[in-house]
Amino acid sequence: MDVPQLLLVGLVLLLGLVGVLVPGVPGTWLVWAGLMWWALHERSALAWSLLVAGTALLLVVQVVKWQLPPRRPHGLPVTPRTAVFAGAGAVVGFVLVPVVGAVPGFVGGVYLCERLRLGGHGEAWASTRAVMRAVGTSVLVELFACLLVVGAWVGAVSTA
Repeated sequence: MDVPQLLLVGLVLLLGLVGVLVPGVPGTWLVWAGLMWWALHERSALAWSLLVAGTALLLVVQVVKWQLPPRRPHGLPVTPRTAVFAGAGAVVGFVLVPVVGAVPGFVGGVYLCERLRLGGHGEAWASTRAVMRAVGTSVLVELFACLLVVGAWVGAVSTA
């Protein structure tokens, strides 16, 4: 696969990660589609293995999301700014502490947004807990799985 196509696949994967944070955008399926596009053009054992593992992981995440409590953001301060802070925190955490850093990074991003909005630690922490109970857990599970798939793709592309 040539460099322009790799860049386009990377763009689709990035759009998928952003799509996880935006309601109504099929972020998980964009990540899967980008991975499939790469595997169909790459045609190596590594590419097919990554596609199979990524597909299995993303399907498991869809089942897990159905088992989580439904999203109820009514009356909560879940804004696009909160999603940006949470997503940026998860990505930074994922890079700084590979894989497991995404979880505290996500929660830290929500907390930072609420701290800037409310000013005090107590109010910000209470708001963060409420946001995580309502929408954060399902978004975090989906984003974490997509970050794992994208991270594995980056590793596979960089070693090839």
